[in-house]
Amino acid sequence: MRLGELSEDFASFSLSTKKTKELLSGEITIDDLCEEDFNINFQQKGVDMKIGIDITSMAYKQQVDQIILIAGDSDFVPAAKLARREGIDFILDPMWNKIKPSLFEHIDGLNSQWGTRHDD
Repeated sequence: MRLGELSEDFASFSLSTKKTKELLSGEITIDDLCEEDFNINFQQKGVDMKIGIDITSMAYKQQVDQIILIAGDSDFVPAAKLARREGIDFILDPMWNKIKPSLFEHIDGLNSQWGTRHDD
């Protein structure tokens, strides 16, 4: 597990979709809004890079035989590709989310055990 840093530059509040529609349709006014009508949005920065470096380091040092990555981000393609070239069995759990073909091409197995299934 890797923790990133919260980026203040990308932190913001957004009005809920329901309240936005009510406001635009004239059903409510700005004075009718309260704190619960807003959501905070923030992003962690640097996590993908840290995980990629961990994967690379473990692969080059031959510290593991298998890596199970719980993610679905195609940013991990280079790390997965390198790990497999070093003989590491690379398993991906995208938590029931779809992954890009470029990532699928560089894994040994796909198995969702975590998260909630999203049926299309």
